[in-house]
Amino acid sequence: MHELSMADAIIKTVIDAAEKNNAIEVLEVTIEIGELTLLNPEQIKFILEVLSEDTILEGAKFDIEIIPAKIECSCGYEGGVASDDGLDHYNPIISCPSCGKGDFKIIDGRECNIKNIKIEKEE
Repeated sequence: MHELSMADAIIKTVIDAAEKNNAIEVLEVTIEIGELTLLNPEQIKFILEVLSEDTILEGAKFDIEIIPAKIECSCGYEGGVASDDGLDHYNPIISCPSCGKGDFKIIDGRECNIKNIKIEKEE
């Protein structure tokens, strides 16, 4: 279950950033998760909420934005992907929607980033 290790890394990174900015509370965290990361967004959100207990993040809102997969194919196509299975997060099988082949470079969809952290500071 790599969701746990990813959520733990996110929590540690957010706490570190909050402390460096003299935060007294983290209000909201926005996370980008690519379609091809094999991360389940609902599981990530649940684990983040559990791991944030008794930390500066307790009660923070976790927003997850899904980044669609985007490819650059050898046939010249650049854009979204076709999926035989609905782009399942557990087993993404993708092909170029133009030529149907798998000879492409993934441009977007593999990221997992902390996009934004909203904090509260002492006045």
